[in-house]
Amino acid sequence: MKTTELRQKDVAGLLAEVKSLQKAHFGLRMQKATQQLNNTATLRIARRDIARAKTILVEKQAADKSAK
Repeated sequence: MKTTELRQKDVAGLLAEVKSLQKAHFGLRMQKATQQLNNTATLRIARRDIARAKTILVEKQAADKSAK
């Protein structure tokens, strides 16, 4: 997911996005464990998407705190 799409979401939307990305990453890990995953690069992409979403989430939370 692109950062521009993530930045348009609010904090609740980002939390939901992180949760869904983590579920997808878990599914990919299970596929790898059972030898069903063909493209192992998707694991790396999923991890980076999670990190990207968490980074933007922290930025938004910090901005909310400083605005109060």
